Parts: sequence; structure tokens; C-alpha cells
Amino acid sequence: MNLENIAVNLDLANLILYGKGESVGALDVLGPHVHGIHAKDGDYPTDPYGLGREVPIGNGKVRFEEVFRKLAELRYTGPVTIEREISGEQQERDIRASISFLSRLIDAQYGRA
Repeated sequence: MNLENIAVNLDLANLILYGKGESVGALDVLGPHVHGIHAKDGDYPTDPYGLGREVPIGNGKVRFEEVFRKLAELRYTGPVTIEREISGEQQERDIRASISFLSRLIDAQYGRA
């Protein structure tokens, strides 16, 4: 069955936050089907019945350098949407820092550095 109209939006932290895996391994399985990336970071849950904790991008368990290396190998050119699920001035500061952090990684992997 060829379903070209079905794709994956991979949230880089959700597998970690739910304690179910991590994004580099997910790209090994789902990579060719990924058409969108949600950049978010987090820590694994410490309570087996709870969620992990979302943290600013670059401060959690997502291995962003490896993620973007793998995305470049897959020739991914889709969107990268930054998520920071808090509000207020800290959210804005975190998003601005995330733009700088992710831009450096993307430029390094896609040859714009």
C-alpha cells in the first residue's frame, strides 16, 4: 500500500517526555516519512505514571546535534517549529535562544556554516 499523503510530524521531545524512546532512534525508523519537526526538549519522567519535564531547547535529553545530522543525511528540508510550552517573558527568551541554538546546528549540517 502506497500512501504518499500520510506523513509524520516528529516532536523531538515527546518520546522522552512519555518515557518511550528518543528522537534519533525514531528517525531511524520514521525518517523518510517525516515532513515536519517540532523542536522541543525535555527530561525523562521520574515517576512511572507521569510525564517528564519540558525544558528549554539544549537543556534536556534530546540529542539535537545527532538529530540534525540524521535529518541532513535524510535530506530533510521541511519546517522546524520551535515549541516552548510556557508563557510570558521567559517563553520569549527561551524561543530566541532556541533560534540561535538551532540555527547553528542547521547551518553546520546543511553546509551554511
